[in-house]
Amino acid sequence: MKTAAKPMTDDAEVARLRSALAERQRQLNAIHRISQALFSKTRLDDLLRETLAVSLQTVGANAGSIAIYDAERDKLVYKYVISDPETTAFLTGFAMEPTRGIAGEVFQTGVATISEDVKRDDRHDRDVDRQSGYVTRNMVTVALKAAEGKPIGVMQTLNKAEGIFSEQDLEVLSIMGQQAATAIENARLHEEARLAEVVKLMGDISHDIKNMITPVSTCAQTLEILFDQMFTDLDAVADEHREGSPEVVEKVQQSVDFLRSFYREAVEMLSDGATATQERVREIADAVKGIIAQPHFELVDVNDVVIKVIKPLSLVADRHGVAIRHEPGEVERTLVDQKQLYNALYNLVNNAIPETPSGGSVTIRTAMGPPGEFPDGGYVRITVADTGRGMPEEVRARLFTPDAVSTKPGGTGLGTKIVKNVVDAHQGDIRVESEAGKGTTFTVRLPVRATLHGAAQPAA
Repeated sequence: MKTAAKPMTDDAEVARLRSALAERQRQLNAIHRISQALFSKTRLDDLLRETLAVSLQTVGANAGSIAIYDAERDKLVYKYVISDPETTAFLTGFAMEPTRGIAGEVFQTGVATISEDVKRDDRHDRDVDRQSGYVTRNMVTVALKAAEGKPIGVMQTLNKAEGIFSEQDLEVLSIMGQQAATAIENARLHEEARLAEVVKLMGDISHDIKNMITPVSTCAQTLEILFDQMFTDLDAVADEHREGSPEVVEKVQQSVDFLRSFYREAVEMLSDGATATQERVREIADAVKGIIAQPHFELVDVNDVVIKVIKPLSLVADRHGVAIRHEPGEVERTLVDQKQLYNALYNLVNNAIPETPSGGSVTIRTAMGPPGEFPDGGYVRITVADTGRGMPEEVRARLFTPDAVSTKPGGTGLGTKIVKNVVDAHQGDIRVESEAGKGTTFTVRLPVRATLHGAAQPAA
């Protein structure tokens, strides 16, 4: 009997070994795919999504996520999620404390873990399941570690389709997590090197522009002095000859009336434009470096800022055959940094003009928002609406995010970053609605404040 049963035992062992070998081969193939992606994928987003998708396929999981640690916010932020549409929409961008749940524990300790049944695991954060609607049964959580061994995030795979996660699954997921961490670190190092080069270039450009602008400012100031003296002399001559040749004097004065009324405004526009150009270059350099200037708050009627924005851009709009309209509402004076708000609105209007066909319009409206909505004390609402071409949904969705891109040839997307920095500095928010062929509307909401709490006090 024992002799007859031995071949069956051998066959079972061979079958088990073949299955284990096939499983190992599948895992090696997955690691090979990720290794190839490291060299073939140029975008970090594409690589990490590929890593997550292959990880789920390899261990037979139904869902998964990659969360990256944001040091500035001290949060774990879910960047990449593969699940049902509702859970993916809820969890993407979700930020949580870096000590929360199993993900937080693995991030803190760097030690991967298998949760065979989350119902029996007190570490599992059930609030996330309740809020997202997803039902987690089991999962593997591995740390994404930098070269020095410090965790920079976590990867989780959830709900194995058949059976429970094994130590082999944990092993291969740890390897894939390390691949993802290596890609993140390489991308960061590349970005730092690129940023250093761009910052140096911006410094050179800023210096060159300053040298180019200085003669403009000097000439504008000199022209103002010359015009002042010229009109003083002209009035003196007119007074001397008014009785003898009144008609001639009248004609001469009429011929220079427009210049007399306009030259001060023209000189002011030249000086303001030169100063604004230098400040804009400095602002762009700061945006590239990630520096946000501390706001200089003053009690202001935002309509006054809108008027200053429209003044120089009206000439640009005229050349494009576009009308700029200001529909001012009665708004409460609130604390704003005039220069920062000017730059934000200038960017929005200036970007809208070329996107609006001739005969169209760009309208800036101001109004008070109802109290209780945002924030509790009410807000000032500023909308910039154009009748332009609109923008594709994929572009609109990425505005004011780190993935924002410019649709203009040679554009950098820095304009939207500057606008978002200004809105954030004022503790406000910005929204955008757009429809192809009908136009785009940006809505900025700024809280009404007469005093600052826990921040620098307004200028006298």
